[in-house]
Formats: sequence, structure tokens, C-alpha cells
Amino acid sequence: MAEFDFKRYHIRSMNAASDEERAAINLELKESYASLPEEDKQEFNVQLEKFMIVEMGRLSNDYEAIKGLNNSN
Repeated sequence: MAEFDFKRYHIRSMNAASDEERAAINLELKESYASLPEEDKQEFNVQLEKFMIVEMGRLSNDYEAIKGLNNSN
């Protein structure tokens, strides 16, 4: 089973200097997916979904922590 490094794309996208650079990174990820054999595409999707769930949960926790700090002032 292949392991896909979504965190690398995510960090590069967060640090992109422009919308154009971010779009190029997204295109790179899409092209990577398109180049996969069909049997690996489902695993790619499963791993991407798990990454997004974890990352969105982390962002939500960070937001709530910051919101809580702002409300305590």
C-alpha cells in the first residue's frame, strides 16, 4: 500500500506566495492522482479524506482555543 504525503502539499500551499503558486501546487497534486494506477486511486482518496478530517479537526481546535482566549479578556 502506498503512503501519500498530503502534509507536504498542505504546508507548501499554506506557505505559497501567491494564488497562482497555490493553484500550481493543487494542479501538481491532481496530476499526481491522475498518474496513479486505478487500484491506487481509491487508497489515495481514503488517505486524503483521513488527512482532511484530522487537519480540519486540528484547525477547529486551534480556532476554539483562540476564540476562548479572546473571550476571556
